[in-house]
Amino acid sequence: MTTAEAPTGLLAGTRPRILDLATATPPLSYSQSEILDLYGISDPRIRSLFTNSAIDRRHLTLPPIDPDTGRPRPESQGELLAKHRESGIAMGSAALQDCLKKLGASVDDVGYLMCVTSTGFLTPGFSARIVRETGLPRTCARADIVGMGCNAGLNALTAVAGWAATHPGQLAIMLCVEACSAAYVFDDTMRSAVVNSLFGDGAAALAVRADDDGGHPSGETGGGAQILKFAGLLITEALEAMRYDWDEDQGKFSFFLDRDVPYVVGAHAEQAVDALLAGTGVRRTDIAHWVVHSGGKKVIDSVMVNLGLTRHDLRHTVSVLRDHGNLSSGSFLFSYRRLLDEGVVRPGDLGVLMSMGPGSTIETALVRW
Repeated sequence: MTTAEAPTGLLAGTRPRILDLATATPPLSYSQSEILDLYGISDPRIRSLFTNSAIDRRHLTLPPIDPDTGRPRPESQGELLAKHRESGIAMGSAALQDCLKKLGASVDDVGYLMCVTSTGFLTPGFSARIVRETGLPRTCARADIVGMGCNAGLNALTAVAGWAATHPGQLAIMLCVEACSAAYVFDDTMRSAVVNSLFGDGAAALAVRADDDGGHPSGETGGGAQILKFAGLLITEALEAMRYDWDEDQGKFSFFLDRDVPYVVGAHAEQAVDALLAGTGVRRTDIAHWVVHSGGKKVIDSVMVNLGLTRHDLRHTVSVLRDHGNLSSGSFLFSYRRLLDEGVVRPGDLGVLMSMGPGSTIETALVRW
């Protein structure tokens, strides 16, 4: 396959730190069997797809039951977009406020807000709506990343880290908001079943700040993970392997995942990580913590095999998939939260953050606690 590497390099000067993060989900969750029964799905191929997904439960916002059919009521594209907006504002606001609470900060401390989503389209976007909903300063700088898919969290973190580095001492928030249930199409096809069996709803807020003393010397540790470097790998030959486009038959937008996605990602994982570590003096065996996107059972297995990782290395990636499904752009942040809660990270530890998505793209970041 032809590939094109994104420009890379160690962040110069003041290096931003990941201070803390928080997550939020809708109030209701469902097991895979509950979803199958709720929609009356009897096709053995689709039932097998759901029950062999390595997912136990997912938080979703499902429509009310239609009294005539006893099944969840079909939703128009307009209703799905409204769900994306309302559910996204609720989840995003909750994650943001919890993140600030963990930091002991207030909304007035936020200087920059970057919102990320791929499960709907809004103008104005989530950033403006979250500012109004949460009372963030009207002067807060902001931006929205829309439509980059599951890898977008790291695309956004690149921009957030850049803003923080040029505004030392000021607090920046990256907010990933994905109402994946607002992108579901139920048409009894395997194409839609693959998507409907995998994705869940959730939001994650990540706080970043660069020290206002000009930055720490490269050897100094502590105070949150220091962001050292980003690297991306665009697999242009697989441009259409993951996409969200218009389904003319259904009159709705719908996701498509090619069956070869796990192999495309796995075959390029080593190249992506090698590009990240190039010139740093860091070897793959020096990495203590792997925070990898929960893209699906086959994707996780493919990454694990091709990078020579263990099930323990990817324990949080696997457990987030089990408990939430694929949360798109915010998935790796749910794993990051579990890693911090585990209490095993030590000052000086190195970590790799890794996500993959439409493009097809693998995005990575190198951090040190």
